[in-house]
Amino acid sequence: MDYGISGQNTQIIQDVSLNVNIDGWLVYLLIFFGLALMLFMARKIILWLALNSKYHEHIIYLLRVPKEKPSEKDQPSAQNYLQRLREEISRGETIFKAIGGLKAESWHKNFAWLIGRNDHFSFEIVADHKFISFYVVAPRAMGRYIEQQIQAFYPEAVLEEVPDYNIFSARGQIAAGFIKTKRSFIFPLKTYNKMEADPLNSLVNAMSKLDEDESLAIQYVVRSSRRGWHDKVNRVVSSVNQGKKLSEALKINLLSKILSFLGDLADAAKPKAEASKPEKENRLTAMEQEVLKLIEEKNSKAGMDVNIRLVAGARDLPRAKVFLNNMIRSFSQYNYYQYGNVLSNKTPFYNNYIQKFLIKDFIYRRFKPSLSFILNTEELASLYHPPLAGAETPNIRWLLAKYSAAPSNIPDEGIILGKNIYRSVSTEIKMKREDRRRHTYVIGKSGVGKSVLLASMAIQDIANGEGVCVIDPHGDLINDIISRIPPERADDVILFAPADISRPLALNLLEFDPRYPEQKTFVINEMIKIFDKLYDLKATGGPIFEQYMRNAMLLVMSDPESGSTLMEIPKVLADPEFRKMKLEKCKDPTVVDFWRKEAEKAGGEAALANVVPYITSKLTSFISNDTMRPIIAQQESSFNLRDIMDAKKILLVDLSKGLIGEMNAHLLGMILVGKILMSALSRTDMPQEKRVDFYLYIDEFQNFTTDSVNSILSEARKYNLNLIIAHQYLGQLVKGQDTSIKNAVFGNVGTWLLFKIGSEDAEVMAKEFAPVFNQYDLINIEKYTAYVKLLMDNTASRPFSMSTIWPLPGIKREDLANKIKSLSRLKYGQDRNIIEAEIMRRAQAHT
Repeated sequence: MDYGISGQNTQIIQDVSLNVNIDGWLVYLLIFFGLALMLFMARKIILWLALNSKYHEHIIYLLRVPKEKPSEKDQPSAQNYLQRLREEISRGETIFKAIGGLKAESWHKNFAWLIGRNDHFSFEIVADHKFISFYVVAPRAMGRYIEQQIQAFYPEAVLEEVPDYNIFSARGQIAAGFIKTKRSFIFPLKTYNKMEADPLNSLVNAMSKLDEDESLAIQYVVRSSRRGWHDKVNRVVSSVNQGKKLSEALKINLLSKILSFLGDLADAAKPKAEASKPEKENRLTAMEQEVLKLIEEKNSKAGMDVNIRLVAGARDLPRAKVFLNNMIRSFSQYNYYQYGNVLSNKTPFYNNYIQKFLIKDFIYRRFKPSLSFILNTEELASLYHPPLAGAETPNIRWLLAKYSAAPSNIPDEGIILGKNIYRSVSTEIKMKREDRRRHTYVIGKSGVGKSVLLASMAIQDIANGEGVCVIDPHGDLINDIISRIPPERADDVILFAPADISRPLALNLLEFDPRYPEQKTFVINEMIKIFDKLYDLKATGGPIFEQYMRNAMLLVMSDPESGSTLMEIPKVLADPEFRKMKLEKCKDPTVVDFWRKEAEKAGGEAALANVVPYITSKLTSFISNDTMRPIIAQQESSFNLRDIMDAKKILLVDLSKGLIGEMNAHLLGMILVGKILMSALSRTDMPQEKRVDFYLYIDEFQNFTTDSVNSILSEARKYNLNLIIAHQYLGQLVKGQDTSIKNAVFGNVGTWLLFKIGSEDAEVMAKEFAPVFNQYDLINIEKYTAYVKLLMDNTASRPFSMSTIWPLPGIKREDLANKIKSLSRLKYGQDRNIIEAEIMRRAQAHT
């Protein structure tokens, strides 16, 4: 009996112990689940705080592509137009393929499991201040990657790193919203391959009618999806193929799998008779088959998690809401009502709290998993791609002209012309001394940067101790150069500024070196060509003017001591006594015979009286001009051009047309160019190796050259006279049907630098810069940017783009510039009163 009681007690103790153990496990389970729930909630809170507070450092690119007028084959009415359109849009898909191919950021990396992933990109279309811009935003660490991927398929595109834009106004109102797909992510949207036009046109057209103070932005924040989405689609497709309805297959999840497993166990326990009942076969309808096909097509491409946000700004909130709703309606073109998915408007206008969060998410480009859905690369390319060249939407920020990389064998010595900046790589463009001897040609409209380039080159030459002459028809170029001359070269400067009438420098147009008798003929021929260019003598004067003018100059120059300037030409024609004195000292029999046997005997002085006014009328505007007379009436020039060249001095010629007049500027410029060529040709008296380089810069050179430019361009390089010539348009090189100057330039110039030009010139110049650049590029090239065909080791390079140097090299010294001007005046100029007295004395000496 005791044993029975003892056994009963033992059983009771065991039951109690078991209950205690069970209760203990329940407690542990409750504690475990409680802790798990707390950790889950804590992670959710931390993740929410991280997503709504942290700022990920990113890089912002402005994406621009060239805008070209589509050819006839690219018109909508042309054959295969749709195929070419889709091929062009598919280039944009490669951008998203590059992102979709990236491995999703691991949960353990950078605490992604706790604070969220940071491997998302943002693609944005922004209308602000009446311009529509395309942006690409990437994590800073991935900026180079996305840039390379885009430019691999858009080599002509430019991605410019820019500061973040701001579409918000202190006085405006903002409305924000987002879009999600209505059905499961496995269902596709309608893509460009199912459309008859570029779907992007509808979106940007809705953004093109905004006022200056209104804005509209679309933001696609994307990141690569985890591979699990493909598996889910495969399971759905597999289930449908096994006989399930699509609606049932979509409901398959972990819980449904467990229930299905338990159901299978129950079925296995039933009698065979019951288990062998045939199931009703589910046949797919034609619509379901089409849907399944589209689902499989979507699944065949890389997928990305996507947030789509929209933000509109306007003067008042109702107007901003109108803009936002209009934009959302434009997305309806992607809806696949019958076979696929639909984009649903999720704009919470009613909730200011959510609006603020949406705007913050837009500003910081946050990725919100709760608002995301999955699209594949084709769907994303339909929503965003660089604008096509044929797009007619106004105000898109196009790339005005293409850029091209410099050759890999750019010289590493010589002066710097500028920089080639291509795909964030900057290359200095240098030009060797030997290549500069084949001359440099610059063309471009006014105000595009020609003078900046010339100034930069000349300043470098001066700093390098070279001999330089700059002929400037405006004056600004000279001011830029003279203010940057190094102190050690101040004594080398000769400033020839005809507008300085108080102490002018002398330039005798008929002066020549007696050691080189052939120079006399050269001077006379140049003078005839100059007057022909100034007055079109072939049309108005004919051979009579040339005959009398030539013999008058020969007679005057036969005895320089008695006066040999332009002032003596009218005297030798109109004053018999002066002519007689000159004839007595002339040793050229042909000249004497002309005056005594032809001019004086054939009609005598009466006949001469008829010729004289016609000739002197061409000279009066110069010799009676208070500005020109003190310059051209002095017997000896203030400087010797041959000495300037050989001694590497600096001659700055300020022929500002606004101060001295256009005709005077042209005359002096042409005389100087001719004399410089004459001095260069006189270098035949020295060996080739002793002929130092001399650089002649001529802005608006067509005004200062005659037909002798042919010999300058072809012969001057042998004498180390290196030309840098610039002008505005090709029509300046053609006179009537005479294209000799143009042909001389095109046939002899080694290096070409082309700034923005007009449409007519672009037709001609495009042949020189093809196939890299076309007419559209030449017309629209940006300011201070040039297309270059650089001579390298006597071989022309493939054309490339170049930005000119700014600011100009050298240190600007205004005080030193004023001192240099004063020094030049004192050394080379002469008091005007003394000059006028000398002119008067000479005039009275032979009366």
